[in-house]
Amino acid sequence: MRALFVAGTGTDVGKTWVASALIRALSRRGRSVDALKPVVSGFDPAAPEGSDPAVLLAALGRPVTPDEIARIAPLQYRAPQSPPLAARLQGEHLDFEAVTGACRARLARPDADWLLIESAGGVMSPVSDTETCLDLARALGLPTLLVGGSYLGAISHMLTAVEAVRNRGLPIAALVVSESAESSAPLDETVTAISAFAGLPSVTAPRADPSFADALARSLELSPSPA
Repeated sequence: MRALFVAGTGTDVGKTWVASALIRALSRRGRSVDALKPVVSGFDPAAPEGSDPAVLLAALGRPVTPDEIARIAPLQYRAPQSPPLAARLQGEHLDFEAVTGACRARLARPDADWLLIESAGGVMSPVSDTETCLDLARALGLPTLLVGGSYLGAISHMLTAVEAVRNRGLPIAALVVSESAESSAPLDETVTAISAFAGLPSVTAPRADPSFADALARSLELSPSPA
């Protein structure tokens, strides 16, 4: 099984949308795919529609039921805050080992061709009181699919995230620039600048055309699997 860590430059940049588009593209290529969102905040179990776990389940072609949501999002918190704060507001403590343990347990079941593990927030968002999403990526040792937006300022945010990932010695599988709504910055110009400064090809992800994920899926499958 091949696995990717889907991380973002921040919150609401399109990670789940990109991940769901990639799930569908890999499925069209005849690959079995699964997803894991190990920790999710701002989640109301009484109204899961439109949540990140529900979007991922729809892409997987699976029903949005409590059991299915618990399977791909085992650590759920109601408050729309960082996961450790959301946990405290529920009277709980979010332990880093619980997050890594959920990921490793899923990685230990190689029953799919691909597994996408989606982080919460940006690469430096806290996933516990002492660790960030980048610490989670390092603990898992997976290639990172880094997703950013196209809003004004997105170039700096993406390049900063790239440096942070590289400084931890983690491989970057791809950069994806997800179109931001009503952005004054041209999408194509943003992608060109990011590619030039990062020294990596960037994928353009226009919201009206999810077919970008087909080319992304092809390139990921052609890339060598990490040892």
